[in-house]
Amino acid sequence: MEPIENILKTAADNQRCAWQVIEQSGIIRCWESIGAKVNLIGSLKTGLLMKHRDIDFHIYTPQIKIGDSFRAMAQLAENQNIVKIEYTNLLQEADTCLEWHAWYRDEKNLLWQLDMIHMPAGSPYDGYFEKIAERIAAVITPEQRTTILQLKFETPDNLKIAGIEYYLAVIRDGIRNYADFCRWRQQNPLNGIVDWIP
Repeated sequence: MEPIENILKTAADNQRCAWQVIEQSGIIRCWESIGAKVNLIGSLKTGLLMKHRDIDFHIYTPQIKIGDSFRAMAQLAENQNIVKIEYTNLLQEADTCLEWHAWYRDEKNLLWQLDMIHMPAGSPYDGYFEKIAERIAAVITPEQRTTILQLKFETPDNLKIAGIEYYLAVIRDGIRNYADFCRWRQQNPLNGIVDWIP
């Protein structure tokens, strides 16, 4: 069992590195250059980023212009540490968005995934995930925060688990250890977007 001090140090180190990636990649400046509003969401926003090196943004413009979205990403691609970019057009889906993923190689040669959802202002999910992140940060107790970081630390690296699963299990349902969390996941399969706000 890893000492909790080491887990908390790892989380703090990774969160500090994540903020450096945001600054050094210029990701916010790239989107703001096309008039977009850029909101950080997800585990970095809540202070619950652990081992999984991903940074999540929701990006809003009055309308979605695909060319503008590509212009922002072209600027991001100029950064020599951006090694890969993926694009999905979901404008005809319920999400009504453009989905971008970029991978940034940091000074330690580690890859960070930058997840960017570009959507029109006023869309059904405008501000929704921001509100979830704000509420989690507001209500979480120190014990719950430590439990979530420990569960994330104990999760095998090859297992992809959405952050919201940890938050539901610990904050809403009182899960306290990894074995119980695995059982909880079997009983509470994640299907689509979760409509829970603490």
